[in-house]
Amino acid sequence: MRPPVEPMRAVTAAELPAGWLFEPKWDGFRALAWIAEDRVLIHSRQLRDLTPYFPDVRRLLRTLPPGTVLDGELVIWDPDRGRTDFNALQGRIVAGRRLPREACDRPAHYVVFDVLQAGGEDVTGLPLIERRHLLEQLLANTPPQLQLCPQTADLAEARGWMADWSHAGVEGCVAKDPHGRYEPGKPGWIKVKTRSTVEAIVGGVTGRLSVPGSLLLGRFDQRGRLRYVGATHPVGQAGGELGMALQRYVAQQRGGAVPHPWPSPLPAAWTGQLEDRRPLAYVPVQPTVVVEVSADIAYDEPVGRWRHRVRFVRVRADLSVYDVRLAAGF
Repeated sequence: MRPPVEPMRAVTAAELPAGWLFEPKWDGFRALAWIAEDRVLIHSRQLRDLTPYFPDVRRLLRTLPPGTVLDGELVIWDPDRGRTDFNALQGRIVAGRRLPREACDRPAHYVVFDVLQAGGEDVTGLPLIERRHLLEQLLANTPPQLQLCPQTADLAEARGWMADWSHAGVEGCVAKDPHGRYEPGKPGWIKVKTRSTVEAIVGGVTGRLSVPGSLLLGRFDQRGRLRYVGATHPVGQAGGELGMALQRYVAQQRGGAVPHPWPSPLPAAWTGQLEDRRPLAYVPVQPTVVVEVSADIAYDEPVGRWRHRVRFVRVRADLSVYDVRLAAGF
């Protein structure tokens, strides 16, 4: 087995399946680690070389036998907030000369949940329960920053993790067939994310205003400025209802009543959670309509934006924009 190898993938589902094994889904960087006689390599899900940015993890991995290949999640713990810090991981990539200090002050952890190779032997064909046994042996005496991921066969316990650990940066749970093989690049696992419903203000739409494709959402900050916080998935059949609610407000905007606070198109730096990461053309509307959305826990507090698209639930005609909590991070 030679690097890089695309990791096995998980597909999104609404419920955890009974009879499988369950592991917490961490809010970090998915990474495969290769330990050889002469080097250690860490690469991302997108096959990007992460080794230079995690010298602390590289040192930890050198304690393992050569010929080992692991799959896991890179996380950084923020003791002040009592949770994982995704922004600190991203900060490693742009740290430059500050990287040694970052690694010393905020060490990364590697939470390991699978093994692809042990003692130079490819073990991807073994069932998960056997790979897990090998992994427990490999990590029996490793430093605390090199952690074995918790695992349970108890569905109630897994649901408890989702309910109780979200505040600590656990995004949900991943379910795995106990007899399943490790198939690189293939979608053999199931993930269920912890979600909550929140309110936001519609600041624009993609597509046609009469039948919006998706909603661009904002919240007001302490100074009364509307800040972009994210976008919804396509709204589908709800688009007609939304179009009727929004059309009267775009007419006010065209009449020059109040200038719209966002540039058009939206800058690529704002829309980083979207798929193509390019400036986004949209139809601006006056920030008057409040909607309820379902979002996962991946919210970047410093910039005040969701990292992933959210799901439209309904229009909240009973709420005004003053009922929506203020934007964070500004």
